[in-house]
Amino acid sequence: MALNPYLIFDGNAREAALFYAQVFGLEEPRIMTYGSVHSEGLPPGAENLVMHTSLDIAGGKLMISDNYPDAPYQQGNNFTIAYVSNDEAAIRSAYEKLKEGGTVKMELQETPWSKCYGAVIDRFNIEWQFSHEA
Repeated sequence: MALNPYLIFDGNAREAALFYAQVFGLEEPRIMTYGSVHSEGLPPGAENLVMHTSLDIAGGKLMISDNYPDAPYQQGNNFTIAYVSNDEAAIRSAYEKLKEGGTVKMELQETPWSKCYGAVIDRFNIEWQFSHEA
């Protein structure tokens, strides 16, 4: 599977996703909100923010979300690289290597959308997301 750029927006991810879909002549994307996954603990108004959506463009996948509610946001550092694979062993191997000298944001674990999901910032300050896709 390919590496996917993952763009993070500050509350306007839905607008960006719909715009990019229109630009590239795509159907409106399916959008998962923070409220559809987290039933408790979200700040007021955060339930409609985009937790995840993606657009298939010219054989690649552009992944998009809003910044996690109340997390610091800085324009220019608003991207991650998503490693999506159906090979769980490869995910675990890359994750373990990239976390050496880096910072774990989320240990690999099962989530509602993935059998094996996690995130790490590597020693070069690049954030990587890992997701098992069956």
